[in-house]
Amino acid sequence: MMTMKKGWLIVFEGLDGSGLSTQSALLAEHLREKNEKVMLTKEPTASPIGRLIRSVLQRDHEFSLFTLQLLFAADRAEHLEKEIEPALQANEIVISDRYILSSLAFGSVDNDVEFLKQINARFRTPDLTIIIDTPPRVCLDRIVKNRDNIELFEEEKRLEKVREQYLALKDYFDNTVILAGDRAKEAIAKDIQGIVERILADS
Repeated sequence: MMTMKKGWLIVFEGLDGSGLSTQSALLAEHLREKNEKVMLTKEPTASPIGRLIRSVLQRDHEFSLFTLQLLFAADRAEHLEKEIEPALQANEIVISDRYILSSLAFGSVDNDVEFLKQINARFRTPDLTIIIDTPPRVCLDRIVKNRDNIELFEEEKRLEKVREQYLALKDYFDNTVILAGDRAKEAIAKDIQGIVERILADS
């Protein structure tokens, strides 16, 4: 068992199709094999607000992009109160597939980034943020291969802008690393495991 400080929030960020769900699950499995208590979660959540957001992303409902960002913030507030904070208080390692940087990177294409920072300012800062940087064309190829529908925001020119925003936000939180995502998932996972053990072990 690693001598890891408990109560850590590890966040995965990147474009849709960049491998966030895969890598967050692989890290959770890796840590559990080392007898760590891990909660794996994601945003949007499965809460009523999160389900409403997903329906907007799937184009089942239509809201302004400003309203959508308020919904993301509301979902995050519930996520923290109902799931993340209790798990951290129980000394679990929380791994979240998306968090604040998703709102800032995706939302700032159509909204003022300073406003987005303000509505997320009171939320807990992640202990480690891992940005998986995958070219938009690769992401879209994966989406088409694995899904039947293309969601809101999943268009190459828009994703290029979102990618630029992620790279511009790389210093927004301490302990943020960027990894190339256009590689074998096993190679990426090995890099992530090394980063987690280096930064979090013995902290």
